[in-house]
This record gives sequence, structure tokens and C-alpha cells, in this order.
Amino acid sequence: MSGTVGGESRPARPEDPCQAREVLGIVGDKWSLLIVRNLSQGPRRFTELKRAVDGISQRMLTVTLRSLERDGILTRTVRNVMPPHVSYELTPMGKTLREATAPLLEWSITHLTHIGAARAEYDARPDTPPA
Repeated sequence: MSGTVGGESRPARPEDPCQAREVLGIVGDKWSLLIVRNLSQGPRRFTELKRAVDGISQRMLTVTLRSLERDGILTRTVRNVMPPHVSYELTPMGKTLREATAPLLEWSITHLTHIGAARAEYDARPDTPPA
């Protein structure tokens, strides 16, 4: 990726704040954070994650796990037994992501009922456009 400064092209620097949006895409993805939260308790198999992450489809879980593996957030381990045993575990970097996002997830849980009430109140107003 490159940028333009004064008409001159320059390579993007790794510390370029604009590139942080890629990382924020991980943090902003609800499925990623819920998976990271579940993996903070130790390695999990696909089916365990599927049961633990309410509402996620099998396809979305697969896509999210691959993305997190690609980004170095988790590792995938395959044991050659019948049937194959696949487990997922946070990397050291994934553990720091969990530590960084734990307060946000806890805040979300704490304020869930308040947000639901605020939405209901907002939606009940006569001047509110449809969501």
C-alpha cells in the first residue's frame, strides 16, 4: 500500500495510523471478539465454539476462524486420528487482544438491558424514522 505526499508516491509505513483500520476491523467484528473470549478459557474444538457463540452460522464460524488464524490471533491444530481432531487456541498476541477487549465485552454485557430499553424508547417515538 502506498500514499502520496506532495505529488510524490511513498510506501506506507507499518506504523501509519490509517493502517490501524485493518486491525480495528478485527476488534469491531462481533464474531471475532466472541470467539476470542471463548478461547481465553483454553483450546476449543469447532463444535464447542459453535455451541458457545450464540447465533453464529457454521460458515461464519469457519470464515472467522480462518481470518483470526491468518492474522496470528489463534492457531489451528489438527491431530490425525479418526475422525480428525481439530482444535483452536489463542496465540500470545491473541491473549493480548483478549486482555485489551475484555473491558469492552464486559461493558456490553453490563449495559445490554439499558441499550435494549433505550432502543425501545427511541423506536416508540412518533418522529423516529424506521431503522
